[in-house]
Parts: sequence; C-alpha cells; structure tokens
Amino acid sequence: MDGESAVGPRTSRRAFLGGSLLGGALAVAAPLLGEVGKGTGQDAVPGAREPAGAAGTTDGGPAPRPRPAGATLPAGPAADNAFELAEATIAELQAGLAAGRHTSRGLVEAYLARIAALDRRGPELRALLEVNPEALAIADALDAERRAKGARGPLHGIPILLKDNIATHDRMSTTAGSLALAGSAPARDAWVARRLREAGAVLLGKANLSEWANFRSTRSSSGWSARGGQCRNPYALDRSPSGSSSGSAVAAAASLCAAAVGTETDGSIVSPAGHCGLVGIKPTVGLLSRSGIVPIAHSQDTAGPLARTVADAAILLGAMVGGGSADPDDPATGAATGRAFADYTSFLRADGLKGARLGVARKHLFEPGAAAPLIEEAIAEMRRQGAVIVDRADIATAGQLDAPELEVLLYEFKHDLDAYLGALTSGAAGAAGAVGTAGAGGAASAAGGGDGERLAGAPVRSLAELIAFNERHRAAEMPFFGQELLVRSQAKGTLADPAYRQALARCRQLARRRGIDATLARHRLDAIVAPTGGTPWLIDLVNGDASSGGSSTPAAVAGYPSLTLPAGQVFGLPVGISFIGAAWSEPTLIRLAYAFEQATRHRRPPRFLPTAELPAAAVSGAPGSPASAG
Repeated sequence: MDGESAVGPRTSRRAFLGGSLLGGALAVAAPLLGEVGKGTGQDAVPGAREPAGAAGTTDGGPAPRPRPAGATLPAGPAADNAFELAEATIAELQAGLAAGRHTSRGLVEAYLARIAALDRRGPELRALLEVNPEALAIADALDAERRAKGARGPLHGIPILLKDNIATHDRMSTTAGSLALAGSAPARDAWVARRLREAGAVLLGKANLSEWANFRSTRSSSGWSARGGQCRNPYALDRSPSGSSSGSAVAAAASLCAAAVGTETDGSIVSPAGHCGLVGIKPTVGLLSRSGIVPIAHSQDTAGPLARTVADAAILLGAMVGGGSADPDDPATGAATGRAFADYTSFLRADGLKGARLGVARKHLFEPGAAAPLIEEAIAEMRRQGAVIVDRADIATAGQLDAPELEVLLYEFKHDLDAYLGALTSGAAGAAGAVGTAGAGGAASAAGGGDGERLAGAPVRSLAELIAFNERHRAAEMPFFGQELLVRSQAKGTLADPAYRQALARCRQLARRRGIDATLARHRLDAIVAPTGGTPWLIDLVNGDASSGGSSTPAAVAGYPSLTLPAGQVFGLPVGISFIGAAWSEPTLIRLAYAFEQATRHRRPPRFLPTAELPAAAVSGAPGSPASAG
C-alpha cells in the first residue's frame, strides 16, 4: 500500500490503507559494513541481547534521542555540491566506468560515504535499514570481470538499493521493516534481485519502508518501521516521503544510490516517487515476477523502478524483466510472454508526445490544492509538444473501488503472507536469534528507530504468529499505531469464500472493463493523465498520514501500468504527474513521459531543508495585520 493509512469510507487512495571517487570514502563508510549498530539503554524487546555483528545496518552509533518539540532540524549539507555522483545518471556512471575514470568499487565507496553522512547523521534521512556487507567484494569482482570480458550491460557495476520486502539470499535480512522477521534468511533471491545480479548490478543495501508495506494499521505514518524509525522527505525534513517504498524513494532522490527498486500494491511506488521528485514505474501485474517478495495481494502486487530520470527507470525495468521468460513460481508472468522487453530504452523519444491522444481524468482523481496549477501547466505543455488533449476523460468507476479493493486485499494478505512465511528458512541468523534493530527504551526510541538487538524466536511463520508477536512486543512494534488491518485479515476465510470471489470480480470489472479500458476506448486515447497526488504532508506520528489525494487506485486495482514523473514544485515540495495506460503499455508510457521530461526538466535535487519554503509573511503575518498586531 502506499502513503496514507488504509481505508475508511471514501478514504484517500493512499489511505488504504579509477579507485575511490572520494578521498577517505572507505574510511568514512567502514562502520557501515558488516557491523550492527548498538542500542542504548535497556532492551526494547524481552530476551534481546547484543548482536554478534552479522548483517550490516546503517549506523554504528546509538539511537538518536527524540527531538524536543519545536527543535530546529539541521539544514542539508552544503557539501552536496562537492559530491561527485550527485544526480549522476546510469549512463553517465557507465561512461565513467568504460573510460576508466571510475571503478565499481569507487562508486560503492562514494555512495557508502554519502549514506554515512546523510542517513543517520546530518539530516538523518533514515532511508536505509542496512547496507550489504559484501558490496565492496561484489564491486571488486565486477571490476575484474569488466577488465577481462567487458561489461554485461548498462547496469554492470552500478549500485542499486532494494526495498526491504525483496528477498536476497546473502548476509542481509529481508524483514518488511518488522522486528518479527529481523534476521530472516530467505533460501534464495527474489526473482527481481536475481535478475539485477545477473545484469551486473551491485545490490548496495536494503531500504526502509512503511512496515509491512503499510498494510498494518488504519492510522500509520508512511515511512515508519520498527526496524528503521521514521524516514524523512529530503525536500523538507518535517514532511512525509509517502510510502510504502519510502526509503527507496528517499535514497534515490538524495543520491544515496544510482537508483532503487520499490514495490506497489496501491500507490507505493508512484506516491513516494511523486513526493520525492522522482520517476516511478508501476508495471502491469505479471511483467515482473513477485516470487521472493513479501506479499500483500497477488492480484495487485508488483515491483518497479524508482529513479531520477525516465531513462534510468527504463534501464532498471528492462533489467528486472530479464529475458521476459515466465517464472514458474509466479503464474501471472505467463501473460507477459511476447509482451515484455529486455530493453525499454528504445522507447525513449523526445518527440514522443507528438500526435498522442491523452485524456485528463479529473473526477475523483484531480483534487484542488496547491499542486493544481502545476498540473494544469503540465497538461498545457503536453499540448504544446503536439499531444491531442481530451479534457475531460474521467474514469467513471474511480469512486467505486475502495470497498471491493479492501475486501480483496484482506483475503489475499492472509493467504499470501501465510504462504510466504511458511516457506521461510530460519538460516544461521534466525536459528541463533534474529538480528534486528529494535529501538532500545521502547516507544521513545522507536521514533528515531533503534539500532541493533537480537530477537529470539524470529522469524514468525504465519499471520497469526505475527499478530501475537506484535502484541508481545507492543512497546517496540506499536508505539504509535496498531495492527487493525492484520487482525481484520486474520479473521477472513479462504480464497474459496464467495465474498472474496465476488469482490475480486467486481474489482476487475470496475477497474478494467468499465474503468480504464472503457475510458481509453471511448476517447481513443494512448493514455490517461492525472495528478499523482498532492504535496507531501507533515509527518504526524500521533494521528498518522493526512490525505492529499491521488490517482493510483484505478491502475493498481486493474493491474495496469502507471508512470509518474516530476511536474514541478510548490513551496519547494515536489509534485508528480501520472500517465496511466492499458495492460502492457509500458513502452507507450515511457515514450510519453520521456518526451515530457525532456521538454520540462522539472527534476530538482533535494536540499535537505528543515521545512517547506513558505513565504515569511504567510507564516508570521504581514506588518499591521490582525495576526501580527501587538
């Protein structure tokens, strides 16, 4: 799920719910490799003990103390201008590697130094849960392979981050941000992780996320997990990055990696991409295998790229597709045969908007607010670039999807998570007591995210065991919000229940035949255009996420692709615009988005400001006004 908490009556969309590049970089980053940070104070979880240091987390120091109310957040480092890899594209990095100006080891060292400076220090982004302790060794091997045989492709030697619900069979954990899975050792890589390794990518680490991909509570805070604490938006540190692929988006936006991989059930790629000034692609369900990804619902789950440019997102998508062969462990991939591409960069056309028919979906998806003028200007720019704009082209059923979608997710979460957890092997770490990051001192330290305790008995093996675990460790797992959605899911029956079958059929009818398909056909459209969402809301651990609208649900429920990219900024806060298409229309969406990107160049790097850039008079009141009168 994405950004906001899950469901109520007409809840918001996201409411569902050559050597080292930097002198001394390795010395700065060394504490990140192969060492779990130590907690402070008493154990947050009964039976916890200090780790032996098997899997790396992002900090070797104590958990930060909660900030006093009104405390000033640190401004971002001016050294951003000096960071050689800031905003570097994959093509630029690859050119440097080919010319011998860079090495893969040097890239890894530079990004690790960047992580050390920004993630648990400075602005304290909390985008990562752990870095790969084998990253430098992998980079060395890829450098040697390049010298001996040449590059495998555009991702050879490029550091990529994975969301922490994507399994890796290495020294990293795969936990969905939960202490209940801390230290779990999957028996094999997820399909997408394996494809990235085969493409030559360096899996740099695991990114923080909304715990359980934000399918836990109706009043969660996007980007918060018990393992990682609250992830922050790099454009305004008091604002939400949205979610659930929060850390992946923040890391990519802040140049902590070349690009990142997220997952989406409804909004969890496109919403954080919109909030963090990124390109995000939510593919057609089945284009990428979901095997090895901690699930919510097989009807809607998918992985997808988060990147700073459309070209980088296209490169990453092609690598994860691989050869386009079906995965026997994910039947949905069978439908992708003949429809998938190993290289999506051939669809990058600067004139891609010329002659395209685009429909503007307003009802239920286009909400008034500070971002609205930017969306109107984006639509006008598309027209100037030669697109035929059909305004309006509403998705008639967009307001009818919430209730049946939630019913499907509640049923499928129980079924799919029980299957995933039941197949886990504890591994050495799990058998000995899983490595976690429980915040010492209970609820207080959970706000900042703890660093480094062991939890005996992990991982859990079923949804019922997960619920019981959270209750036993309530101080660490539920200091701010509960697990209502887990409890509601556990109460559901099997996928043979008529209620589930009826809800699934209604979802497919409303989102596909009577929804996106009908809108595209009626207006003879290449794609539908809508705001990705509103501006990022303030982080609120007391009340949870605030609604700012969004357009993710029709494509999410249909299982169809959507692509978001920057449309500008309001008060220094990013705003995204989305292209939504028919099944398997990723090439069209990439073509349209690339043309818009090249015409507008709206992407701006973050400056790690403490808050939004609001006019001083608007905050304090104009001289002589009633608000400022003495």
